[in-house]
Amino acid sequence: MKSEEIIRGVPKVQLHDHLDGGLRPKTIIELAKDLKYNKLPTKDPVELAEWFHRGANKGNLVEYLQGFEHTCAVMQTKDALFRIAYEMIEDMKNDGVCYVETRFAPVFHKQKGLYHEEIIQAVLDGLDKGKKDFGVGYGLILCGMRNMKNTLEIAELAVDFRKQGVVGFDLAGEEGGFPPKKHLDAFQYIKQKNFNITIHAGEAFGKDSIWQAIQICGALRIGHATRLIEDMAFDKEGHIVALGELAQYILDTRLPLEICLLSNVHTGAIDKLENHPFIKLYKEKFRVFLNTDDRLMSDTTLTKEYVTATDYFGLNLDDIEKLNINAMKSSFIPYKERLHYIYKVIKPGFQKMRDTLLSLKV
Repeated sequence: MKSEEIIRGVPKVQLHDHLDGGLRPKTIIELAKDLKYNKLPTKDPVELAEWFHRGANKGNLVEYLQGFEHTCAVMQTKDALFRIAYEMIEDMKNDGVCYVETRFAPVFHKQKGLYHEEIIQAVLDGLDKGKKDFGVGYGLILCGMRNMKNTLEIAELAVDFRKQGVVGFDLAGEEGGFPPKKHLDAFQYIKQKNFNITIHAGEAFGKDSIWQAIQICGALRIGHATRLIEDMAFDKEGHIVALGELAQYILDTRLPLEICLLSNVHTGAIDKLENHPFIKLYKEKFRVFLNTDDRLMSDTTLTKEYVTATDYFGLNLDDIEKLNINAMKSSFIPYKERLHYIYKVIKPGFQKMRDTLLSLKV
């Protein structure tokens, strides 16, 4: 069996997926027609997929985010939001994902007059129908935007919908000039309600962004965190020889880091894959795991992310299992549900693949 087939065939966990960054090109074209949105660069699905990837792969976060103008433009009705959420779950099923936490910013879906509550409910309905049809577990994370002032409102909505499937609150968008500490009221509200926080940090801005996210805002997970290497010392061979106080704290507290290999190249967070800090963090026993970020923009799947890590960093099946257990331990669903996925889904699934590979050798 090829490595791609093996990796797709084992149960995987995805915690950093942007709903508006993973639409099917064919769906975008069909929804654009329904909504009379005529700004798409092409009506050919293959060409449109290439356009999104080409536009995102410029090594700059600001330019990377420009493609979302088109995806958000077709996510303005309850039917469209339901469909996109449902199709995302189906895509996860086809990629061997057993549990996914997807995220989106409700504020970008009000152009046709929908209220935040209607937007969130439509997405949750699509996710729930997808779970019933495809057996993939889910959690929804609501994003507040760094450059907007309504993050407290989004935090309140996240808590309001916690019993319907929302599992956390995120702060997303361009890092430069918009530090997380400007949104303290939102984070304080989430913490007062004993709810979950993940924050994009250390992608386009330095380790201070990560420190703020954790120590000031109370993040329980960090999205990307590639710049954490600024708080480490290396020898001539590139091995970690010392950790700064922040890195040591993250290691000691097992604070999860949501790693997105391919998008980090596309946004310019790193210059090339072989220089990605992921493998150094993994070998140092940080709690890391792989994610897709934006599947459409980065032309990726979770299988592709793990194949990439295998090709560049020599991961084996045991490593991939460990990384997915790391992810499941870090999810925002209740503890007993996490245990169920680890011991009833992930571990048996990997053992089944090992047995299959062994039988093929015989």
